[in-house]
Amino acid sequence: MLEFLASNMDVLSLVALVLAIIVSIWRNTNLGTLALGLTLVIGHLIGGVPVKELIKAYPVSLFIMLAGVTFLFGIAQVNGTLDKITKYTVKSAKGNVAILPIVLFFLAFILSSIGPGQISISALMAAPVMVLAAEVGIPPLLMALVVGNGAQAGAMSPLAPNGIVGNSVLAGMGITDMAISMWISMLLVHILVAGVAYFLFGGRKLWKVRHDANSPAKVLAAMVVEPFNFAQKATLGAVGILIICVIGFKLDIGLVSFLLGSILILMNCADEKSAFKAMPWGAIILVTGVSVLVGLMQDIGGIELFAEIMANFSTPFTATLVVGFFSAIVSAYASTSGVIMPAFLPMAPLLLEKIGSDPSALPALITTIVVAGHLTDMSPLSTTGAVFISGAPDSVDSKPLFKGMMIWGLSMSVFGAILCWLLFTVLGLA
Repeated sequence: MLEFLASNMDVLSLVALVLAIIVSIWRNTNLGTLALGLTLVIGHLIGGVPVKELIKAYPVSLFIMLAGVTFLFGIAQVNGTLDKITKYTVKSAKGNVAILPIVLFFLAFILSSIGPGQISISALMAAPVMVLAAEVGIPPLLMALVVGNGAQAGAMSPLAPNGIVGNSVLAGMGITDMAISMWISMLLVHILVAGVAYFLFGGRKLWKVRHDANSPAKVLAAMVVEPFNFAQKATLGAVGILIICVIGFKLDIGLVSFLLGSILILMNCADEKSAFKAMPWGAIILVTGVSVLVGLMQDIGGIELFAEIMANFSTPFTATLVVGFFSAIVSAYASTSGVIMPAFLPMAPLLLEKIGSDPSALPALITTIVVAGHLTDMSPLSTTGAVFISGAPDSVDSKPLFKGMMIWGLSMSVFGAILCWLLFTVLGLA
């Protein structure tokens, strides 16, 4: 039996990944821990790979980058810096309800881009903006989709966790020049889909509403927001220094984040324990754990087998359409950073080779995998979508909100794949 399994390691590793995804969804367990355990079983107990070799595949640099960035922005979260930025932005709308979702879209994009990423920013903004929507008469589905897509738009920033994961995977493939183009592509596509959501779910009607001086919108515009305190100013300064160090001097984002975060802690700008509690440890283990299993799959032929399966459904002209659909539909149930990018990105060049496509099509396919994988994340089955539903006040009927976001999220697997195919393959915008 063991000999049979050992002779079919490629099939076994691919089945293990699929099984781990299904079990993690069914039992709501961390996919990263499952992946690490299965790596031991498949790689060592069945395949005979030394444990030391398996451990070498653990992405230490990725762990440091993710932990460092989330530590620094955990400080920004617990000392109120991010919350105060949100309040100032809401006040800047001056009671104009129609532009409020648009302003919040770009705020979510900027905050997500500078480091915290889409999940942290969605978790931070969801409850306040959903309460705000109920108070000023903005349809809750509109607010959730527009602001959520704003956070998603910044997810592939080189400073954000998902951007770090994606660029780390691509660097392992020898691709180091797509960071900015993927970020811009994410912004472009999410502006388009957020615009559709805005006009589809009541945005045009908001422009016709007139508010008197005592309306909630005008009262909100007149609210007093306290100035940034010393700790918050220091945190903003640290974020500015981080951006300069990473973009201007090409320093490691994780180590710089730990340095700046440690300085802020020593300056009593936040409680260290609270900052550590704010870090998404489960997500970090998920991403790095799956990376180990995917690394084993690359070594024993699992990724090549995956590419062969995808090649059966693809042609050079439709590869982005097919892969975009599969990455989107899987992402609706699994993590984009933990599953889609680590598993689908290494498969991309192999797929193009098997279908006889020109290597110049690789950027379009990579961009499609990344963008389509994020578009379904507004489904209630994904974290980003779920936090907006949980953030809705009691005055909002959660059933139609859940239904609307479910339909939207799953429809993005088709609409998103078609949109990516048109933009990146037909129009060549990748």
